[in-house]
Amino acid sequence: MCTPGHALSSIKGVGVCGDAEEIMEPHVVSLLLLLLMFGGLSESAPVSITMSDNAMSEADQAFAEEYIDLYFSDVGTLNSTMRSVTNYSFEENLEMMQSFFGLEVTGKLDNETIQVMKAPRCGVSDISKYGHFAGQPKWEKKVLTYRDVDNTIAQAFKLYSDVIPLDFKQITSGTADIMILFKGGYHGDFYPFDGRGGVLAHANSPGRAEGGDTHFDDDEHWTLTSRGSNLLLVAAHEFGHALGLDHSRLRGALMYPTYRYVNTNGYKLPDDDRKGVQSLYGKQYWAINVYDRSMMPGYPQPLTSFGLPSILTKLDAAVYESYTQSVFFFWEAQYWSYDTRRKQMNSGYPKFISQGFPGIGSKVDAAFENYSYLYFSNGAKQVEYSYYYKQVVRTLLNYGWLNCY
Repeated sequence: MCTPGHALSSIKGVGVCGDAEEIMEPHVVSLLLLLLMFGGLSESAPVSITMSDNAMSEADQAFAEEYIDLYFSDVGTLNSTMRSVTNYSFEENLEMMQSFFGLEVTGKLDNETIQVMKAPRCGVSDISKYGHFAGQPKWEKKVLTYRDVDNTIAQAFKLYSDVIPLDFKQITSGTADIMILFKGGYHGDFYPFDGRGGVLAHANSPGRAEGGDTHFDDDEHWTLTSRGSNLLLVAAHEFGHALGLDHSRLRGALMYPTYRYVNTNGYKLPDDDRKGVQSLYGKQYWAINVYDRSMMPGYPQPLTSFGLPSILTKLDAAVYESYTQSVFFFWEAQYWSYDTRRKQMNSGYPKFISQGFPGIGSKVDAAFENYSYLYFSNGAKQVEYSYYYKQVVRTLLNYGWLNCY
């Protein structure tokens, strides 16, 4: 054993204990060689890996701290103009991050957590107490303009105009509601891009000036396929932010923070994203002329424009009645009446279907008007109803219109 005042030197890998005037006896050196040989077989590899892990851990720790600072350090903060007054430790913020992505919540860095952090993603913060940005900002206008010439951008906007009463108009000059920029690195805001991979794009929430503006990292390999970064998917995600949507915890949602390719043939907004944007802007309601199957003028319109309660997320049926010039909206066992002449909901609604339409039952799956008669369907059964006389004229089967009796 080395005593104080002795040095541990190395001779071709063999540790020798001694000072400038002492040399160990040969048999002691042989014994030490034997111990080192067996000890090396069991200890050298783990020591090497541990050193590598320590070096990697320092790099990962620095990366993780920056990641947490960018996306999870401000609880409830949803854009750069709002700061949280609550400060959490790195471990607490890391736990929130792990919980958000469905990882094991430990507050400690591990390979799975690091891999999620290093996945290509959106540059908008993940922390939110809402499904939307704080205060639920949204556009109050019905037509939004944007500056871009790429057809894929128009397709991304159409995913939203298909489900909400908003139209998007392309302009080629001037300032648009949503300004679109493709540029790498520093590009005029406080959030420079980081080159290929990492942050793909970011967008501002609705508002004046830069509100809704959307930036794409031009260093990315943008494609319309599974290779590189699919522009349609990333653009649709960012436009969700531009319309007021925050990130979603659901892995299958378009608004999930990290990028994941899905087949875009016939792509439509996933349910979580559709419900989120419809809760901001309302659903669309179409009116069809049954005689020529044409869209009636002034449609589509949001359900809330008729005075229906905002908590009503869907309808079972709706029908126009020509005698009173009213539109009846049906949901479960209730219905509402809208006066098209006064353009307002009639008072005293909702009412029970069995009360206002005696004889048709308490549920309506579909409805239409034909030659001043109303036709209500529930399952396979259909009734022909006279609203003027408030009575059922006859009972039919749904497939009777197809001459399949």
